[in-house]
Amino acid sequence: MIKQIEFDKRRAQLIAECLPNSLVIVPAATAVTRSNDTEYHFRQNSDFWYFTGFNEPDAFFLISNRAASSTYTCFMFVRPKDPHAEIWHGRRLGVDAAPSELGLDACYDLDNIEDLLPEMINGHEHVYFSSSENPFADTVVLDAINSCKSAPKQSLMPPRCVHDVNQLIHRMRRIKSDNEIAIMQRAADISAQAHCRAMQAAKAGVWEYQLEADILHTFAHHGAKFAAYNTIVGGGGNACILHYVENNQQIADGELVLIDAGCELYGYAADITRTFPVNGKFTPAQAQIYQLVLDAQLASIPLLRPDSTITEAMDKAVEVITHGLINLGIILETFEDAIENKTWRRYFMHGLGHYLGLDVHDVGIYKQNGADVPLKAGIVMTVEPGIYIAADATVPDQYKGIGVRIEDNIVITPEGNKVLSDKVPKTIDEIEALIAN
Repeated sequence: MIKQIEFDKRRAQLIAECLPNSLVIVPAATAVTRSNDTEYHFRQNSDFWYFTGFNEPDAFFLISNRAASSTYTCFMFVRPKDPHAEIWHGRRLGVDAAPSELGLDACYDLDNIEDLLPEMINGHEHVYFSSSENPFADTVVLDAINSCKSAPKQSLMPPRCVHDVNQLIHRMRRIKSDNEIAIMQRAADISAQAHCRAMQAAKAGVWEYQLEADILHTFAHHGAKFAAYNTIVGGGGNACILHYVENNQQIADGELVLIDAGCELYGYAADITRTFPVNGKFTPAQAQIYQLVLDAQLASIPLLRPDSTITEAMDKAVEVITHGLINLGIILETFEDAIENKTWRRYFMHGLGHYLGLDVHDVGIYKQNGADVPLKAGIVMTVEPGIYIAADATVPDQYKGIGVRIEDNIVITPEGNKVLSDKVPKTIDEIEALIAN
């Protein structure tokens, strides 16, 4: 878990990025009704979690540097203690316990926010807030600002400027600390165990949802109660559907299984994909496509290092895949024509990877002023080339209906990178040996 000292460092870094006499407002997520009086599982807003580690809904975290640019104060609005509500919906931290538990200077009852927030905003020249993400929070904050504007007789001064805080927070979140990387390594290890269990449980005739159950059981058994995203278990042609999540088909003898699954641990995501034969043995055509994807991944990973770009590694993966598809008679063009016409896009239609962190598709920019943003040490990302050949594609028959993706999680280090998800096998020999075992 992230300790309070790291939350304190994050808060200090954020307010240091703000102009003097600023107030930062970061809202928590709200609970979402599923039907009648039941709710979807609550998942905290990632930005709010990043600064607090507090997992209750409908809270507000605020930082002010009004006193002086070198100091700051932190406070929060939280739901009050309510014995009746807590019997039905679980314990609340409450106003009295929050300051010591969450490292705050003060805490206030959420029920009083309409009265108190205008007074807190009063006199701050700048407010940092991200609107249009949480309707409840938008209403609360904008009403408070308007109250300041409409109350000159009460000597309430509205802010001179309202800034979008996201660009500051997301730039911070893009670079992971050692503690964050340690959590993500553990999440990758748990997810690797889940993938290995699914491989060993696979056999001809298994249902996709049964392998999904093996995955989710392993997550929970090791302390990761939830998946970081909807688990994909695609047998046969279903592997060619990039975001296939129905997981309701039986997998026939001789088919490949593509599993894209990662757990969430202390808010941080893993995101791993493996493809394997349900009966434990690749056919020659399956092995050719699989090895081509693996070659592309192994060629691109070393290029992901400080000051390089994801585009450079993507170009290498495309080069390997395009040459391979030409050699297999799947692309019937010269290499130069296939690159110019982007013919490879018929079979590799997504990017090479994405940032990973508190969100499975984590925050952070990839381009700035039209140019690729260089990688830096501390960035965690996925590397996930794939080839997907539809059953009705105009290709040699032995390749039709084959879908393969291989996805690992890496962290950029000062020397290059480290693969976090290396505990799940990915060579043909390793996979076949694991299933045979």
